[in-house]
Amino acid sequence: MPVAYTPGLRVTADATFRALRRLPMRGEVLVRVGDAVSAETVVARAERPGNLHTVRVAQMIQVEPQELPAHMAVGVGAVVQEADVLARTQGMWGLFKSEAKSPVSGTVEEINAASGHVRIREAPRRIETVAHIAGRVTEVIAGEGAVIEARAALVQGIFGVGGERRGRLKLATSSPTDRLSADTIGDCSGCVLVAGAGASGEAIRRAAAAGATGLVVGAVSDEALREYVGYDIGVAITGQENVPLALILTEGFGELPMAQRTWDLLASLEGQLAAINGATQIRAGVIRPEIIVTHKQTTGAGESEPEQSLVIGVRVRIIREPHFGALGRVVELPPELIEIETESHVRIAVVELDGGERVRAPRANLELIQG
Repeated sequence: MPVAYTPGLRVTADATFRALRRLPMRGEVLVRVGDAVSAETVVARAERPGNLHTVRVAQMIQVEPQELPAHMAVGVGAVVQEADVLARTQGMWGLFKSEAKSPVSGTVEEINAASGHVRIREAPRRIETVAHIAGRVTEVIAGEGAVIEARAALVQGIFGVGGERRGRLKLATSSPTDRLSADTIGDCSGCVLVAGAGASGEAIRRAAAAGATGLVVGAVSDEALREYVGYDIGVAITGQENVPLALILTEGFGELPMAQRTWDLLASLEGQLAAINGATQIRAGVIRPEIIVTHKQTTGAGESEPEQSLVIGVRVRIIREPHFGALGRVVELPPELIEIETESHVRIAVVELDGGERVRAPRANLELIQG
């Protein structure tokens, strides 16, 4: 039987999920192998040196640079607050005094008698990486982070924006074919909303204003996405956008209902804590946006993931026109090369769509839906 590698899109109620939690710079790992962690547990921590500010103190108090040390009110190593006096002159007969005040809070690192400058470094900024999911630590990477493993329900989307967020799943529409309306959004503070076939830019903004941390929807238009993000999204990795909630599309762009299987799984998890991430990379090293809901009893033990192979009987999604977004099951895999409309000769698959229609599609235009 012909077998081909095909990108996989996972929608499953039970999978072994491994999360690599790594600092952007070297620091201290706070967990050990075998530790049970919650989504908010700090896994690793580092401190980034604060910004260094140069203050032209000699110029401010109108003295020669070499005279500066004699007029300093603080020394090297002193901790100062914004507006604290750094140096002053007594003036003549107690009159015409001059003062130089610190523009920032920080620590005095240098008093330079050659330039007349004082350097002040702001307090270091703490960087922390949390577990993001509840699970167990299976690996520690010294100075960098750890791997968290858990049994979880997992839904991967087609595209997303916004980084990691967490919140309780809440259905925002009655069915996977309903479009989210701004008028129907109520109290959703701290929730990840699950909608159906689409959402306008106004609905997305209303959800964010109401305190939602995420929105999972079948599809949105290019215009709504551009309106929400504020600019056109390119082909590079997403996830760093400055947006109030993470937006994940499960089907694509336009007006596409959420797949019934995806809807049913998310609906069954309503009220549970979900960890989501809108980061997406379409090119090499594919990254999919994800919705993860860990099981209450999660030991990190599980079977290995199934191999991603295109075989007769598997569920697929067509990811190119004219049947973009359609779901179905592979019923034939002809071994011979077949000429398609572009006059290229490729191997195809015959897919029986959910509505019963059978269509032919290049195998490269199919995406597995794994479960």
